[in-house]
Amino acid sequence: MTHFDTLFSTPIEKMGDFTFDANVAEVFPDMIQRSVPGYNNIISAIGLLTERFATNDSTLYDLGCSLGAATLSMRRHIKAKNCKIIAVDNSSAMIERCKLHLSAYRSETDVHIIEKDIRHVCIENASMVVLNFTLQFLSPEDRTVLLQKIYDGLKPGGILILSEKYKFEDPVTNTLLIDLHHDFKRANGYSELEISQKRSALENVMKPDSLECHCARLRECGFSHVSLWFQCFNFGSMFAIKE
Repeated sequence: MTHFDTLFSTPIEKMGDFTFDANVAEVFPDMIQRSVPGYNNIISAIGLLTERFATNDSTLYDLGCSLGAATLSMRRHIKAKNCKIIAVDNSSAMIERCKLHLSAYRSETDVHIIEKDIRHVCIENASMVVLNFTLQFLSPEDRTVLLQKIYDGLKPGGILILSEKYKFEDPVTNTLLIDLHHDFKRANGYSELEISQKRSALENVMKPDSLECHCARLRECGFSHVSLWFQCFNFGSMFAIKE
């Protein structure tokens, strides 16, 4: 049954910070489809990249897995033998629903679903790590630490997929892409009130970086090959490959 996102449809007297609680988990598929342009393309491509980069006897990680869309895409496309996927999220509501979603599909690939802060996860023997709209919710100082841990835990030839909302250093570009994103949300049925209230709720918990910042940080961690492979308005996805 589809649950439609109406969380911000009525005036909220005291706007708190956005949290991935049970209310958000219930409407999350609808929320993300109507809020993140190109989301389905990214999920589909994660599957294609899994087919290419997953290696025998390795581990794949989905850090900030939410309801498990990327995990499912990875699991469907694994051709390598004896792989396992570790899916991690710190929201008990998300983890609970993720387990239900994954149990609906049979697979020979083991998936370990863990409720944990991704900053405290040990990355080992990894052929692929996915951070799908997750890094932006960490404090800036924690981002480099996590990315370095991922780099160190990746096998040579391993890949990191990093999907994020971006800010742009040129103010005209930044304003235009924000406006286009809001137009996208209006076209998907969100009201001005919903757009405004959700933006206020996210202000303190989501701090986007620029593409230049992402590229510089990834290269500082040691990644040799870094590129943007998908962008729609101010959302996109990058890959970083370890030599």
